Amino acid sequence: MSKWFVYLLRCADDTLYCGITNDLKRRLTQHNTGKASKYTRPRRPVSIETYTEVSTKSAALKLEIQVKKRKKNEKVFFLDSFKKPTTS
Repeated sequence: MSKWFVYLLRCADDTLYCGITNDLKRRLTQHNTGKASKYTRPRRPVSIETYTEVSTKSAALKLEIQVKKRKKNEKVFFLDSFKKPTTS
């Protein structure tokens, strides 16, 4: 079973960008080198604000849609609510 990530990027102009990937490090590099989305290209550099892992691409796409429907100030909290608690 592959891992998929739904992520929020914080852009240089303080906007948020939501996307999905199966390789978070590679995708962040693509965004910061202008090889990813048209939205982030003029808003570099970008950094990962938050992300959550899901088990399928289908689940990632569905969660991405839910995040994108939220207002900016709700997106981070909403996506963080899907994180699994870590055990110490």
